[in-house]
Amino acid sequence: MIVGVSLAPAYLHDTVGAEELLHGVQGWALGDRKSWKPDLRERLWQQGLALLAPFRVAKTEPFRWPRWLVAKRYRIETVFGQLVERFHIKKVWARDLWHLTSRWWRKILSHTLAVLFCQQQGVDPLTYAGLVTD
Repeated sequence: MIVGVSLAPAYLHDTVGAEELLHGVQGWALGDRKSWKPDLRERLWQQGLALLAPFRVAKTEPFRWPRWLVAKRYRIETVFGQLVERFHIKKVWARDLWHLTSRWWRKILSHTLAVLFCQQQGVDPLTYAGLVTD
């Protein structure tokens, strides 16, 4: 279930958006290969946040990630994929900020409700096909 969202301009690099989003946060955060940047990791580490991001090139990875962490990353990628494919979140056509944010929030709410309905029916929260039957 999505518990927090942030809207950023498309021209921002992932690391810039991550730095703004994680400002003042402590603990750990899970990133992808695009968010692997040694100086960003160091700045976040000094504020008390461990950024867990795989190396940019998989062949240079010095160790294997634990299965539970890989499963978390897979779950996040599944949600992103559903937002892009099923809810067309990349194509939110709007001419002003109000329409953009209302359409964007409506897509996030729709995804959250679908997860809730899946949980109520006892199916895997991210398999919407289990909700529709003949």
